[in-house]
Amino acid sequence: MTVHRTGIGNRLLAALPAADLGLLTPYFQKISFEPGAVLVRSGDELDPVCFPHSGAIAFMLDMPDGQTVATTLMGREGALASFSVLGPSLSSVTAVARMAGTASLISAGKFRAAYGQSAAIRNVVQVHARAVLLQLQHVAACNALHRVDGRMARWLLQLHDRVLDDLLPVTQEALAQLLGVRRTTVNLMMSKLRETGAVRSDRRGLVEIDRARLERVACDCYALMQRKIDRMYCQELEAPQPTYAPFRERAFVASDG
Repeated sequence: MTVHRTGIGNRLLAALPAADLGLLTPYFQKISFEPGAVLVRSGDELDPVCFPHSGAIAFMLDMPDGQTVATTLMGREGALASFSVLGPSLSSVTAVARMAGTASLISAGKFRAAYGQSAAIRNVVQVHARAVLLQLQHVAACNALHRVDGRMARWLLQLHDRVLDDLLPVTQEALAQLLGVRRTTVNLMMSKLRETGAVRSDRRGLVEIDRARLERVACDCYALMQRKIDRMYCQELEAPQPTYAPFRERAFVASDG
């Protein structure tokens, strides 16, 4: 990872009033990460807290038989290890970069201190917690009920939400890990998507998509999940929050690993 000067591009950070953001910015260190970079391993302590500005990070659950499957995908709308505000804890998942990006890091201790002083920071953490829980619920239901081609289309759309064009820098191996299937299955599903025109080409490490056609192939989970999360973020992150209100309770319902 490469260290850079700090800038603000994360949606949670952008929602904070200047005074509340000022509790965090003196302690930020900005890093860049490449595809395949492991940001947190299962069993690691959740420290530091990571606010992505770009890129895509998948939370991978390791199964006893050696397989891995993705539970959630995070970009600039989220924060890795933000729930360390509950106290020191270990990650239950491995966080792997699926697309290159940048992020701001802050130690869990510094983040907990700011969290205790700022109602606005507590609000963005709780909104993010509900968004993560919603995504976990939809992915679990989707994995149980929907066909692989529809699920692959959903993951491709989620990756596409985090890039600037229709060319996705993602390998078939990464897609196999996201879906929890063999690469031969990914190859078969990619052929089906090409036949529908949803995928125009899939060269080594690059998948070119047709967004409109891919949305028609994807299961209903994608549109439903994104609509709920966008509504939650727009309504609750934009709501004015009192600054420096005393911390009196914890009302968390999810864990980001």
